[in-house]
Amino acid sequence: MPSPQLLVLFGSQTGTAQDVSERLGREARRRRLGCRVQALDSYPVVNLINEPLVIFVCATTGQGDPPDNMKNFWGFIFRKNLPSTALCQMDFAVLGLGDSSYAKFNFVAKKLHRRLLQLGGSALLPVCLGDDQHELGLPSKFILLFLQEAPSTGSEGQRVAHPGSQEPPSESKPFLAPMISNQRVTGPSHFQDVRLIEFDILGSGISFAAGDVVLIQPSNSAAHVQRFCQVLGLDPDQLFMLQPREPDVSSPTRLPQPCSMRHLVSHYLDIASVPRRSFFELLACLSLHELEREKLLEFSSAQGQEELFEYCNRPRRTILEVLCDFPHTAAAIPPDYLLDLIPAIRPRAFSIASSLLIHPSRLQILVAVVQFQTRLKEPRRGLCSSWLASLDPGQGPVRVPLWVRPGSLAFPETPDTPVIMVGPGTGVAPFRAAIQERVAQGQTGNFLFFGCRWRDQDFYWESEWQELEKRECLTLIPAFSREQEQKVYVQHRLRELGSLVWELLDHQAMPSPCQRTSRKP
Repeated sequence: MPSPQLLVLFGSQTGTAQDVSERLGREARRRRLGCRVQALDSYPVVNLINEPLVIFVCATTGQGDPPDNMKNFWGFIFRKNLPSTALCQMDFAVLGLGDSSYAKFNFVAKKLHRRLLQLGGSALLPVCLGDDQHELGLPSKFILLFLQEAPSTGSEGQRVAHPGSQEPPSESKPFLAPMISNQRVTGPSHFQDVRLIEFDILGSGISFAAGDVVLIQPSNSAAHVQRFCQVLGLDPDQLFMLQPREPDVSSPTRLPQPCSMRHLVSHYLDIASVPRRSFFELLACLSLHELEREKLLEFSSAQGQEELFEYCNRPRRTILEVLCDFPHTAAAIPPDYLLDLIPAIRPRAFSIASSLLIHPSRLQILVAVVQFQTRLKEPRRGLCSSWLASLDPGQGPVRVPLWVRPGSLAFPETPDTPVIMVGPGTGVAPFRAAIQERVAQGQTGNFLFFGCRWRDQDFYWESEWQELEKRECLTLIPAFSREQEQKVYVQHRLRELGSLVWELLDHQAMPSPCQRTSRKP
């Protein structure tokens, strides 16, 4: 007789419950049991009456509340009209993920266990209550096996797509694109540094159309990497092999084997991000310093969330800065826990601002360098934009890992269909690609509403637009918000030219050039 199909359902606001559920699934499959792992918000709860064997993995939030992706299930399972024999065919187990420092410790798991019994389910074992405060602590996902010397063969490096490769560039295998130019396109007195950056993609196999997006994998600054290694007492040149603790768990594809600490911190650990509450929870478990641990536990508690917000979220304090504030705890962090404690650097998406029909084998982006001030002394900086701005191809070869994915913008292919484009600031980037592409294909009816602050400071591609206007390939309607006492934005221009906009939308026919130029706002 075949074994019953096992279903593992998880509910949590963090990834912990999913990780635990996937481990249960892998163990079940290792024992040759059929198993499905699914989030509670994606499972049709009405099908529960047909499930013979279910494990529920659930966390508790707030004051004993179910997590967001469990609320629909929670509302259904507690309906008063459900019969007491609804789940009489089901064997079940409930695993709660909680923290005994909370007043409502594993409240959701306990309540769910009782409700499943009320509906006729048979419990395989008493409710299991996981506790972050348990003396055994939390197991790390990976083991870092340090090497005494560099291996005789192979070398550290990122997996990349090489020119001529049959495999298109992707997140696991990006293309290291040479940076051709990195030019500031805002005036020297303008408050914002905006860059037009160009890459050479010859031989990469990358192709794109107007509206597509390029993803770039940024790196941490050398100064931040050095500071992080100092605070944690790590040797940047130390090599290690990454070994998963669980079978069938793959190491991150972006990390080479072997890998150095410098590479791990530079290219993988997002030490410049603002930490979440789960960061403080795990850090408290790892802390051996009484006063620091007490403060970390306070930040991790439900009662300490307002203070945590004031300390961390409001000023946008980074993981590196938090570790510097808790030096004794940071120095005691086992290296095995680095990948559990600190999230991976995520790629950043930029609209492509050029067309291959005009710039063959080139890819251009328009990047506003993010920098702002909070009550902290050091300005807050965008990781990717600041990193890109710091690269100078004039000082030597610069290569940036990138790949392309389809975007959400689509443009009509028919040559007589007009297109109204509204692109204030750097939002004009994808429309520049579209205009280049449409003009190269002989498509007219390009109407661009562009907004910026000052004509002489942040009017991107002014001369290019003017040349296209002379050729009657483009109708440009600019809005300069700061050049008069009353601010003027693109929405004001749209309202002023409402009859033209309506004609284009209603009839989808292009006015002649003389009709366009004769209209008065």
